[in-house]
Amino acid sequence: MHREDLIQKLENYSPEDDNEKAFRASFLSFIDAHPDCFERSLQIGHITGSAWIVNKTYDKALLTHHRKLNRWLQLGGHADGESDIIKVSTAEALEESGLSSIKLVSKDIFDIDIHTIPARKSDPEHLHYDIRMLFTADENESFTISNESKDLGWIAPDELESYSKNNESILRMAEKTRRLLAGNKQ
Repeated sequence: MHREDLIQKLENYSPEDDNEKAFRASFLSFIDAHPDCFERSLQIGHITGSAWIVNKTYDKALLTHHRKLNRWLQLGGHADGESDIIKVSTAEALEESGLSSIKLVSKDIFDIDIHTIPARKSDPEHLHYDIRMLFTADENESFTISNESKDLGWIAPDELESYSKNNESILRMAEKTRRLLAGNKQ
């Protein structure tokens, strides 16, 4: 029962390409097969929630230089048993940025991704089934760098390629942001 909201959101999600279509099918299969899909203890993989935070003019995204993965990524993390993915994404955005101006743009999923997390200490290699929600925030507000990050920064979509090391999912979200920006200007 606790999985129904996420299943509904995924069924309503419109994949933009073949990768996202495959991701959505894999998500639905994974959630159906694993009632404990929101638990970090599920060692093959688990649901995570991320926040794609853009400024109010949609021309910059807030990224974190992730301490453990040593990569620039969107803010986000483990659900740790919480099945409300909006609640997870919001909590991660607040915890990892310290921003108080964060606002959810839509209750609809912005992006989905499945990616491999390398083995580390006692954690085996596993998959993150990541749900990304879209938020805005005031880029002039001071942020706080959490202990999970080396740095935070507002990055223009055109600059993301140099930060993301060709991370397909970051570039896909940047492209979605560009389209939103173009739509906002009309």
